Parts: sequence; C-alpha cells; structure tokens
Amino acid sequence: MATNSLSSLNGIGEQRAKAFEKLSVFSVDDLLRHFPRTYIDWTTPKPIVDAENGEICVFKAKICEPFAEKRASSGILVSKTRIYDGTAYAVLTFFNQPYLKQQLKPGTTWLFRGKVNISFFGCELTSPQINKENDAGILPVYPLTSGITNTIIQRAVRSAFSKRGDEQNDPLPADIRQRFSLAHRRWAFEQMHFPKSFDTLDIARRRFIFEELLLLSLGIFHLKGRRTSLTTNIICRSDPRDFISSLPFSLTGAQLRAINDISADMGKNSPMNRLVQGDVGCGKTVVAAAAVYIAVKSGFQAAMMAPTEILATQHFQSLSPMLSSLGIRCALLTGSMKAAEKSSVCKFLSQGEIDFIIGTHAIIQEKVTFANLGLVVADEQHRFGVRQRAGLSAKGENPHTLIMSATPIPRTLALMVYGDLDVSVINELPPGRQKVDTFLIDDTKRQRAYGFIAKNVLEGRQAYIVCPLIEVNEEDDGLKAVEAFTNELKTKIFPDFTVEFLHGKQKPAVKDKIMRDFADGKTQILVSTTVIEVGVNVVNASVMVIENAERFGLSQLHQLRGRVGRGSAKSYCLLMSNTKSKESLARLRVMCSTNDGFAIAEQDLSLRGPGDFFGDRQHGLPALRVANFASDMAVLTQAQAAASDILSRDPELSMYEHRGLRDMIANMFEYNGIFN
Repeated sequence: MATNSLSSLNGIGEQRAKAFEKLSVFSVDDLLRHFPRTYIDWTTPKPIVDAENGEICVFKAKICEPFAEKRASSGILVSKTRIYDGTAYAVLTFFNQPYLKQQLKPGTTWLFRGKVNISFFGCELTSPQINKENDAGILPVYPLTSGITNTIIQRAVRSAFSKRGDEQNDPLPADIRQRFSLAHRRWAFEQMHFPKSFDTLDIARRRFIFEELLLLSLGIFHLKGRRTSLTTNIICRSDPRDFISSLPFSLTGAQLRAINDISADMGKNSPMNRLVQGDVGCGKTVVAAAAVYIAVKSGFQAAMMAPTEILATQHFQSLSPMLSSLGIRCALLTGSMKAAEKSSVCKFLSQGEIDFIIGTHAIIQEKVTFANLGLVVADEQHRFGVRQRAGLSAKGENPHTLIMSATPIPRTLALMVYGDLDVSVINELPPGRQKVDTFLIDDTKRQRAYGFIAKNVLEGRQAYIVCPLIEVNEEDDGLKAVEAFTNELKTKIFPDFTVEFLHGKQKPAVKDKIMRDFADGKTQILVSTTVIEVGVNVVNASVMVIENAERFGLSQLHQLRGRVGRGSAKSYCLLMSNTKSKESLARLRVMCSTNDGFAIAEQDLSLRGPGDFFGDRQHGLPALRVANFASDMAVLTQAQAAASDILSRDPELSMYEHRGLRDMIANMFEYNGIFN
C-alpha cells in the first residue's frame, strides 16, 4: 500500500507541502480531490477572420515576420509581430519578453490564446498565452496559493498517479456503478485532471457528483436513523389549543400547521428535531411559544438560545408576558448580568423553580444545570455551531429540539442542507405586515437618497445604511467601508444627526451598546456591515440603504431588507449600485419585484447556487466540492435512491464492500462524529 503523504511525491518537500496545506491539501487523497476550477480548451482554434471584438479565442497561426521592438518612454520593451492562419492576419503585442523572438521565429506555427481587440488597424492580441502545436489539449486550471503554480499541481498529480498505479480501490460498489452507469474512480480522477475531451470530462464529473451526493445522503439518513433510535420522554400531555385560545390575535394557517407538526413530534418517544423556517415577520416566535407551553404544561423545562444578548432580551420581553399569564415562570440569562443575578437564576433553574430560560450561549456553560429539560429552542440556528446546539441539548436526556430560521430556503435545499431535521415552513405573513417598497438606484440619485433619509429622520424615524466592507481596501476600490463612510456621513452629509457604525470586529459589549442605542432611538442613522442581518426589532426604522448591492446575494439582501417595515410607518429599501453587469442588474431587479422570501430564495438558488445560503459550515453538514444543489437535482434523486437501498441492506455500513463508503462518510461528517 503506497503512502498517502504528500512528501512521498516527486518535487514536494517540507516547504511545498506546507504551501499545499493553504489549499486544504494535506495528503495524496486530498491532492487528487483538488479538482481544477476551470479548463482551457486549446483543441478548437478559431479562424482569425471569424473572431469578434472582446472574445477570448485560440488561434492556430504561423509567425509571418521577425519581431519589431521599441522601448516606451516608461522603459518597457514593446515587442510586436504578425501571425497568419490562412484566413486573416493578427498582430501580437508583448511587454518585457525579449526572449520570445528566439522562440517564435518566422515560419513556425503556434497556438495563441487571448482577448481579441479589433480596431481600424485590424485584429490584435495583447500578451497572449502560447502553446506548441502538438501540445493542443484541454488544460486544467487549479485553485492556487502563494508558492503553488498550476504546473506544480499538474506534476504532483502525475506523480500521484504513477505512485498509485492501479491499486486504487473504488469505494462505490460495482453494482451501484453498473446500475447508474458510473465510471471507475481511477479513470474518473485521470479525466478530471487530464481530460481527453469534454465528453470524458462530463462522464468523470458525473461520477464524482454522484459519489458526493451519495455520501451526503448516506450520512444524512444515518443521522436521522440515529436520532429516531434514541428515546426521550413523551411530553405532549398538554393541548396547544389552550395556548392558542389565550392569544389576543388569530394565527395564520401556516403557524397552526407548524404547531400541529411540533405537537405530533413531541408526542413521540424519539426526540423531535424540527426546523421552523419562514420569512421575517411570519410569526415563528409565537410558534416557539406554543412549543414551550406544551413542554412546561407537561411537567418539563424549556430553554431558548439566541445569538446575541440584545436578541435574547427582546425574546424575553415579548415571550415572558405571554407565557407568565399562563403560569409559566420565565427568566433571562446573559453573560453581562451581574454574578449574583446569574447565580440566583442558575440556582432556581437547577431546583426546577424556573420553567423557561432564555439566554445567549451563557446557558450552555457547565455551571448551568436543569431539573428536567425537555425542550431546546435555538433561534437563528445558522448563527450557532453544531457543538453549541449539542451543548445545550446535553443539558437534558435527549430533549426535543426546535430550531427557528428567518432565512427562507427552497424546500429541496432545506431537506438536504438541514439533513437530519424535519422541516416546517411558515409561508404566510400575519395581517397588517408592512410591504417594503424597494428601488434600485445608482450614484446619479445619491443626493436624492440622502435627502430622502433626512426627510424620514426629521419625521422622527431611523435609517440603516449597509456597507460591504469594514475598512477601505485598495483591491476593492469603489466599495463603501463602514468606518470611513460613517466619518463622511457625520461630517459632510448628516452633521445634524446622530450617526454611529457597527461591524463584526467590535467587542460584543460594544456591539450590544450600539444596537441598544439604535433600538432606543438615541442613534438616528446606523451604518453597518451585514452583522445587522439578524438583529433586534427596531420598529421605528423605516429606511434601509444597501451600498454596492451587487456584492450581496438575493437572500442576504432580503434578510437585510427585513430589518425595516416592522412598525406602522411606510418603509423603503434603496439598493445602491453602479454595476453595468446585466446579470447583476437582473438579480437586483428581482428584489424590486417581490417581497416573497421563498420566491427570492428560489431565484438565488438558480442564479448563484447554494453558497449564498451557507457560506460556512455552521449548519454542521459538509460543503460540496463538485455537486451543486441547483443543477444536480436529478443526480441527487438517484443518489438518494442508492443510499436508501444500501442502508436497507446494511444500516451500519459494516459489510466489506461498504467499508470504503463508511470511511469516507466518517471523514465527510467529521463535525458530527457520525460513526463515533
């Protein structure tokens, strides 16, 4: 068995191996799965006469004349020559490459690739890539880092193939490969890195898409199976209708369906693990309150974890009066509370004299104990890591878990990405919820936008301004940065208003104070990064301005827009963008045409893929390298069928032919400790 160490490959020493680690390549297996991000096709040259201005083309042509060289006033050496392919001439221009005249001699034929510039003087390529005529092929282009070039990766991959020989076992059982017409792993690796054609590349890519989705499906099904095999207390001994009838308002049909789902789950002897997802303002908190009522009236305690102190406090202020009137004893626990207060809360909680605790991650600290925890509620779950949620659940004996998210996600995606969760969707808004009018504008209307903000503030309301950056970055010239832009607004635009800034690098206590001042009306204009995406309910905020709006995904823009329109005042969202991209403008116009978060999520999924919903691994499931939920749904259906078939025969993947799959799943789901 060959070693899996990178240093076993030719040309990879200790320093280069460390450079590879920046690409998350730690072993030969990682290297083989470090697939190209794109490919350059040298196999289909285009006739020069057919080239269009601005197009990137490959020409197969002959050098017509010796290089003409001259030195510009800046000292740069400019070299020019002409090429001819039998249809037309083109001029090649190079800078500071005097050695090329020895290589590209008149009469020799080469391949040239570059961006075409067509003017009155004809066709020209500036600094084109060059390739030998007999080296025409499909060239892989890899993700790189400092010290690692495309050539280094190609050589390392070739070395890996020569070291491994034909020894690579395929973790996909032969019957699965045959049933779904999948290529063997060794061949597929070779075609991903050195494709013979785009047809063979498609066959190889489909193999790895299937493999990735199969592993994901097997892992998810196993997690669900592991959850249903657990036992917990049946705590649904109270009718949620008693809670519903106590409310001073009517619930929507979607809220009632979610409550019924929860009630049914909590009546089983396996722990509930349910996600309630819905648009901003759809009434998820009341649904959570119903779950708390069921748990407490059945003799158990409940806990809710929120991502920030201010959001935890807001939940306490809204839920405590509602539940206290029904005899449920509520308490708040946050990190900033005085030691004596925290000690008192912990004491009463452990003695069972508190029924429902709301707090931040402070409630998962070791000293916090429960008398009889039966329900865990996590708000804005993507703000918590898997281990944080598990830490809260560990406070009880397999308690029921309810997770709330205001990020609308297409159901097909939610069922996969949320993995072992059951999903309830609240897709109705309560009567009276404000529609936020949204407009797309550019810098020509900036002064009018400032005047509109000032008008709203003078009428007693508040405004958010969101920027994509915290600090000015030379590489991102033209993008608004929170700190510098706040200074400009304070001194030049709104000197008579109170303007503050907020971003993720500030200390938690500072962020909480800034947000609290805004919620209390002390700050009139808050300039922020997307840290406000999940935040306190400021009913007085009526204007949201999003700078460089093209830099955000639609779902994120929708989340930001949801910060306004929470009160009785008419509210507005202004998307500021100077982009000329047709694709970006089309995306932004979707925001102006609808306030339906689920419709926007579907658009975002088709336009950008799933990355915009989950930029990190906080949801606890692995990131996909090859597959895409937006474009590979047909393969996903096949992979799920295969996974179901495999697990029906071998639930623990203990059979010899499934051990390769088991090892890969364990590695893929390392965050979950799936087979521990």
